[in-house]
Amino acid sequence: MWPEQYTLPGSTYVPNNVLPVLIYRNVLPTPVDPELTKNICEGNGWEKRGEWGEIRIPHFHPNTHECYAIIRGSSRVALGRGRDDEGTDGIEVDIGVGDVIVIPAGVSHRSLRSEGGFRYIGVYPKDAPRWRNNHIKGEEPMQALTEEIKNVPVPDLDPVFGANGPLCKIWKSKLGGVRAKL
Repeated sequence: MWPEQYTLPGSTYVPNNVLPVLIYRNVLPTPVDPELTKNICEGNGWEKRGEWGEIRIPHFHPNTHECYAIIRGSSRVALGRGRDDEGTDGIEVDIGVGDVIVIPAGVSHRSLRSEGGFRYIGVYPKDAPRWRNNHIKGEEPMQALTEEIKNVPVPDLDPVFGANGPLCKIWKSKLGGVRAKL
């Protein structure tokens, strides 16, 4: 299964990333089971670090990539912009039960609305540091954030398909084998 890809340019308030957001549609086994979903991701080198619902505060993580495995309901998610960027760059996508979305370090995200008791398992590359939230308030210099983001390594494994999964191929091809400048 080849995922949808969304490459989002940086904005005034959000650095984003040269790596695209990846959305795998209806990829989890049905009926979706949280324990099986966790086992799939952890078997592919990604670690469960929580289970959450709707998060409406725009934020990004400059120090790690993040993956949502949707286990219940649906949500409309804004990607690539902060509140002060509304109406400009970024996109809105709908994600639902059975979908998996991988958000590169530096790409902002937040739920705009959700239905059906929206819940997801948050997984991160196994050796990644604990995520650090940036709430897009302009408190950190953009250049420092950009440097931190570009030094986050591409994971060796796709959270759903492992070593031969699309994530590794897509992200490494975007970087041309070396870390690209944002």
